[in-house]
Amino acid sequence: MKDEKNIREEDIDIDYLISSGNLKDALIEIRRKTGMNRKAFADYFKIPYRTVQDWELGNRQMPAYLFELMKYKLDKENKD
Repeated sequence: MKDEKNIREEDIDIDYLISSGNLKDALIEIRRKTGMNRKAFADYFKIPYRTVQDWELGNRQMPAYLFELMKYKLDKENKD
């Protein structure tokens, strides 16, 4: 039986986060769903680690088109 915390984490709607302009949390959520740590995620997409870190910490804004491309790649490769 899943505890309440796990149920809430699984119910996060990435599309809602994107539509609300919350790409920071959407990126964190999509990375969490892949099971990759930040370093592995950055390496997988060939993006500098520091860039991914800045996006997740909210220090820089991730371009929406790039998030869509990342999501598309993960969907096609069944990484989520």
